[in-house]
Amino acid sequence: MARANRHHIPGQVWHITHRCHKREFLLKFAKDRRRWVQWLFEAKKRYRPDILNYVATSNHIPLLVVDGEATVIPKSLQLVEGSTAQEFNLRKQSKGAFWEDRYHATAVETGKHLLRCLVYIDLNRVRNGVVKHPAQWAHGGYREIQNLPFRYGLINLSKLIECCGFGGEDELRTNHREWVEAAIKQGGQSRRPEWTESVAVGSEAFVSGVLDKLKRQAPGRQVRTAGDHYELREPEVAYSVHFGGEMDALRLENAYLWG
Repeated sequence: MARANRHHIPGQVWHITHRCHKREFLLKFAKDRRRWVQWLFEAKKRYRPDILNYVATSNHIPLLVVDGEATVIPKSLQLVEGSTAQEFNLRKQSKGAFWEDRYHATAVETGKHLLRCLVYIDLNRVRNGVVKHPAQWAHGGYREIQNLPFRYGLINLSKLIECCGFGGEDELRTNHREWVEAAIKQGGQSRRPEWTESVAVGSEAFVSGVLDKLKRQAPGRQVRTAGDHYELREPEVAYSVHFGGEMDALRLENAYLWG
């Protein structure tokens, strides 16, 4: 898969996925996940991102957020993940990488597609067999959506209601809860790669619109149908295509081992 890219489209909802280095379980302890959540709260105070959902897992972070000014998302993630990594390395007295070099961002269409993505994030720990219901996982947005107000709430509930197209808090909570319950009963907890590998997910018109906005940044993307939705995908290109003969400079014998 091509390297994850970061894009800026004002007002766009993004599903962001950032994995720990080599997919290691660097957030396996509750205290580290709790600190990630606390730093996300600090980022909310400083940069005002509109957070719609989140979950801190043992080895990656799914985050649903609305794009604002061009620097809001990058600065927020730089604070949250840089601080989390720094605290972890200080405690462990290590200097290794904590996160993969880049996060992946998928543009999500508002309405039913956003609600599906919301539920997909909520069911992350259920899919992995850690809990039977998202309400049992402390470091995620399900309990906050269903039980607001939280003292240190992260989710912008009014923005979430607007983006999902509901008339108020009760309608949001009822539909959210019912969608989660239905997905659990129907065994719909399998991994859905469109949320973590696509550039955009939604209707044909929405995905084509995202493609048009991003054409200048990276050509070669393709719109494809996937049952009840459309996806914008990166071209499947091997790294060697980009580097060519320069790969020789990356061989092990040319590496310098820093002390």
